[in-house]
Amino acid sequence: MPAMHSYDYAVLRVVPSVEREEFINAGVVLHCPEQAFLDCRVEFQERRLRALCPDLDLELVRQHLQAFPRVCAGDPDAGPIARLSRRERFSWLVAPRSTMIQVSPVHSGVCETPAAILEELFDRLVVTHGL
Repeated sequence: MPAMHSYDYAVLRVVPSVEREEFINAGVVLHCPEQAFLDCRVEFQERRLRALCPDLDLELVRQHLQAFPRVCAGDPDAGPIARLSRRERFSWLVAPRSTMIQVSPVHSGVCETPAAILEELFDRLVVTHGL
């Protein structure tokens, strides 16, 4: 029987207007300490964001979303947060915030392969499949 590993994940959400409390799922960040795994998948959904908030600064949203995978990877150009340990980076990435990029509560699970479950979660929770 393959070894199972615990993981935690959160969904990244773009909240164009905090007052309206509407959001679009834009990514998933997943941490599996047993496998030394921290990664993130993001998708910039310009058409959906424009429909929700025509005046939104899309380039600013894109920059913020692109920072998540860079912090996960520990990219030195991603600033001081990227130099923290994997666990500390995950904690920082999933910390509650009231800005236009927010995260869901952290959820847990078990899997054989963290990269595969990240792809599965991303496909199920973020990808719109042509919508």
